[in-house]
Amino acid sequence: MPIEIKELHIRINVEESTPVAGVAAETTQSEKDKIIAACVEQVMEILSKKEER
Repeated sequence: MPIEIKELHIRINVEESTPVAGVAAETTQSEKDKIIAACVEQVMEILSKKEER
C-alpha cells in the first residue's frame, strides 16, 4: 500500500557566524552592486520570457 504525504514541514536554523581567522570574506560595495545588477538582469529576462508566452 503506497504512502501519501499531504504536508511536509521543514524547519531550519540559520545562524550568522564570524569568518574563520585568516580568511577575509568581505565584499566591496562595487562587488555587491555587480551582483545586484546581475540578479536584476536575470529577473528581467525571466519576466520578459513570461510575457512572451
